[in-house]
Amino acid sequence: MDSNRGAGRGRVKPHEMTKEDHIKRLAHDGRDIILVGTAHVSRASVDLVERVIRAERPDAICVELCQSRYDAMCRENQWQEMDILEVVREKRASLLLFQLIMASFQKRLALRLHTQPGEEMLRAIRLAEETGAAVVLADREIRITLLRSWRKMGVLSKIRLLPGLIFYLFLTDEISEEDIEKLKQEDMLEAVLQTAGQRLPALKTVVIDERDQYMAGQISRAPGSKIVAVAGIGHIPGIARQIGQPVDLDALNHIPPRPFPERFAAWGLSALVLAIFAAGFFISGSDASLKMIGWWSAITAFFAALGALLLLSHPVTVMASALAAPVATLYPLFAAGWIAGFTEAYLRKPRVRDFLSLPDDIMSVRGFFRNKITRVLIIVAFVNLTTSIGTFVAIPVMMAYFK
Repeated sequence: MDSNRGAGRGRVKPHEMTKEDHIKRLAHDGRDIILVGTAHVSRASVDLVERVIRAERPDAICVELCQSRYDAMCRENQWQEMDILEVVREKRASLLLFQLIMASFQKRLALRLHTQPGEEMLRAIRLAEETGAAVVLADREIRITLLRSWRKMGVLSKIRLLPGLIFYLFLTDEISEEDIEKLKQEDMLEAVLQTAGQRLPALKTVVIDERDQYMAGQISRAPGSKIVAVAGIGHIPGIARQIGQPVDLDALNHIPPRPFPERFAAWGLSALVLAIFAAGFFISGSDASLKMIGWWSAITAFFAALGALLLLSHPVTVMASALAAPVATLYPLFAAGWIAGFTEAYLRKPRVRDFLSLPDDIMSVRGFFRNKITRVLIIVAFVNLTTSIGTFVAIPVMMAYFK
């Protein structure tokens, strides 16, 4: 896979865009670039991609895929190679859960359209192998895109985003026939993100605009004198604008640190609780301070254990959650959910059948909870949530000991 060969930059000369075929032709530094806009679940897009590639016989074919998405589509045994303990240990559980939910959304819509998500990308890659064209995986790694999106959004934006995503990702059965027909003409996943981006500009900037720049940079670096680039129809105008413009790929691959307000809030809350303990000691005496610590430990432990128990976790997982919560709530670099997920994955190791059935299980809410892999991911997120609730319940209880 060649995604880094260089090509000079120069003036881009745009040609006509045929609406019916979603094709835009560009001339850049004496090279022909043909952008093909697709809908990732449209059979017509698959046929269009094949027709263009066979007619143009390009030297390079760029596709809207990163390496990890390519592997997921082409390697049937990818899930069997995943180490769920390693995922939890490296604090990637929430990211993986989100990726699986997104995959569920695409697969369920594709099922209604009687096609496979991303089939036009696979067809482009197979045609490249058949014709001897170079293949360029032009998209940015999905992990980087998701992390940059999350880090650049404020707390309120995150709160607004999550309910909407859950609605879109699990209620695809509510989509009307009219919506289905519309989705055949555009990139349905990015249409959802574009809609969310109207309310959350940071999301649109990272998920749409930055990827337009990134893919334009990769396409500009593709080898050969004729290039066909296959991308979602929503990306085509942005890519066309960026072709020939300076693109800093290193900057677009940089994962920013957590926003300062979030880091301050986490450590600030811990400092507040410790200050309450100290104030209780000096104002109300050592007995009151010890009772505060006792109530803090009991309440946070109860809520963490409750989260694990509600998901029918292993009894040892429930106990581990309870023991971890009082410490985790005072030390932001540590989380009760991570301990819960790691313990559950160790005690109830996913079997081969869990890995084999994962692509089918993510098609339903029931499957998400039934599969041992996704259950571990859900436990991590849910125990973290209930532990946080316990934190805010415990503070007013402790304040009652001030006299």
